[in-house]
Amino acid sequence: MNVSRIAVAGGIAATTVLLLAGPASAHVGVQPQGEAAKGGYATINFKVPNERDNASTVKLEVNFPTDHPLSSVSPQAVPGWKIDVTKATLAKPLDVHGKKVTEAVSKVTWTADASAAIKPGYFQQFPLSVGQLPDDTDQLVFKALQTYSNKEVVRWIEETPASGEEPENPAPVLTLTDAATDAHGAAADSKSTGTDASAEAGHTTTATASSDGTSDSTARVLGVVGIVLGIAGVAFGVLSRRRTV
Repeated sequence: MNVSRIAVAGGIAATTVLLLAGPASAHVGVQPQGEAAKGGYATINFKVPNERDNASTVKLEVNFPTDHPLSSVSPQAVPGWKIDVTKATLAKPLDVHGKKVTEAVSKVTWTADASAAIKPGYFQQFPLSVGQLPDDTDQLVFKALQTYSNKEVVRWIEETPASGEEPENPAPVLTLTDAATDAHGAAADSKSTGTDASAEAGHTTTATASSDGTSDSTARVLGVVGIVLGIAGVAFGVLSRRRTV
């Protein structure tokens, strides 16, 4: 009896680990490589999963926010995908490093060759280098359209309401972080602090990366251990039943 209970408990533990390890969302989303600091530049990735079993994703259109235009947008080549960058004249010019910028990217479109379409069960990332990021908002909303080979268009354009409940087709949202600060909570001044400020910032970044890496490694180890224990429990239960019979 106890052996059977152990086997069942092990199987449940393994199943729980597998469920927790699965993807939380299959929506089109955007994430920075590293971080996207206010007032700076960043490389961001639009992750596009194929959510259909009978069609492939052949096109992605990403519209840029008009309330916080970005003066610099450079796409990275994606094999098998044609990239079109559309610009628009700004109602109010931007002041970028002392220069007046009168137009900004309004949309980037990726169109796949027949062999490069995102097939069912796969995803593709579309990298962009963007800036200068605004310093007066905590996020940027990019409304996106995903087109399938059967002509279906999924509009990822809905913004999350104040209640926090995710809509059916949420727009990709890029979260911006505060600019790097020194130990006293003020922005570091390279002219006054020199090498010490750089060393301190480097130490902080390294410590954070190390902590994140450790947490990730621990989670993976625990996941593997849970799966192994579950399999071992089920096997042990089966063998015990055979011996009893």
